[in-house]
Amino acid sequence: MAEGTNNPVARNLMKPAIVVTGASSGIGLALARVAAQEASQEASQEGSTMVLLGRSQQILSDLAVELSRSSGLKAHVLAIDLAAPGAPQQVESELAQREIYCDVLVNCAGFGVFGPAAEVDREEQLSLIGVNVRALTDLTLRFLPGMIARRRGGILNTGSIAGYVPGPNMAVYHASKAYVRSFTAALAAEVAGTGVTVTCLSPGIVRTEFFQRASADQTWLVKLLPRANAHDVAEAGWRGFRAGKRLVIPGLANRIVAAALTLVPDAVLLRLISALQRRPRN
Repeated sequence: MAEGTNNPVARNLMKPAIVVTGASSGIGLALARVAAQEASQEASQEGSTMVLLGRSQQILSDLAVELSRSSGLKAHVLAIDLAAPGAPQQVESELAQREIYCDVLVNCAGFGVFGPAAEVDREEQLSLIGVNVRALTDLTLRFLPGMIARRRGGILNTGSIAGYVPGPNMAVYHASKAYVRSFTAALAAEVAGTGVTVTCLSPGIVRTEFFQRASADQTWLVKLLPRANAHDVAEAGWRGFRAGKRLVIPGLANRIVAAALTLVPDAVLLRLISALQRRPRN
């Protein structure tokens, strides 16, 4: 019984769910909490079920218990590496086995790799593309047709203001976020008038483990720019998504930066980012 089944009886027996990737840390974890809190305040069954995806079984299980206690929401856990071959198919199969379908997809799984592209491990950079681009696209293409057919639901993709500029020393990461930005905007135009919302959340620097994992936490860029709180970013993103916005850039400073990046010539931007996206000398 797949998510896109043509059997109306089987489809009616399935329950809608919010599917959150990257739910074991950072913005993804914060979005799961924000979405669950809203679901607990709604009288309808919308959002009463959530599927938490991430790499840490223990963190996801603890989060599921937390959400159940705080909101009464039923949370399913799936520990999975979305870079692995066949991972999106496994997600779809797991939903079908549990008799739930994806009503809202929150694509928040992702990571960055720091260093010159020619020097950083090639497999790690390809894995980044597998999660940030391929898995996001695959899950979207699997679940979006059903949303359109039902004329409800939507997709919230997590991008970054990094997607507005090429990023020397994080070339593949910046390129992946440029893809998310472009892909989301195009989908939003395609689904206009269908009752489905597609939103790109593009934060700036956020206080999470992301930059530490990417070994970029000591760069001038991270040191100089203000850092937002993951919960505040998640609230802004979820609120914008529910309002039907195509793009959400939390924080006035980040909106100014994003606008400015579209006006500055690439040659200037590349020199600037090259200087900022390097570690300070001791």
